[in-house]
Amino acid sequence: MEMGAVWLLIGAGLIAAEMLTLTFYLLWLGVGALAASIVAFTVPDSLYAQLLTAAATAFLLTLLTKPLSRRLRQSRGYRDAIDDLVGKEGLIVEAVEPGKAGIVKVGGETWSAVSEERLAAGESVEIVRRGTAVLSVRKKGG
Repeated sequence: MEMGAVWLLIGAGLIAAEMLTLTFYLLWLGVGALAASIVAFTVPDSLYAQLLTAAATAFLLTLLTKPLSRRLRQSRGYRDAIDDLVGKEGLIVEAVEPGKAGIVKVGGETWSAVSEERLAAGESVEIVRRGTAVLSVRKKGG
């Protein structure tokens, strides 16, 4: 199989995966792979040029769109769905101990959770704060 076709498949696969994750990182890698496919069809014997094109394209797109995405997140009216977790009720799935994370289920999702108190599996908790991937919880009504 020609390298141009390989790059096209990689690019299409990454862009399809991006549609499932919505992170924009896979999108830029996919666009980089598509740019490398153009180079591969133009200069088929230069793997170095293809790799350099893919890497440079993905890097530049990531670098240039980071300020734009930051500005959009800080704009009025933007609300991250994860922010809505604070104040909701959850159920401890795996015990949480002070200094040791456990697992809490909120809605249909499970999250890592920390607490200043010991919480056993099956206890109802309230989300008091959220980090990037860890929720801070306390006993419901406590």
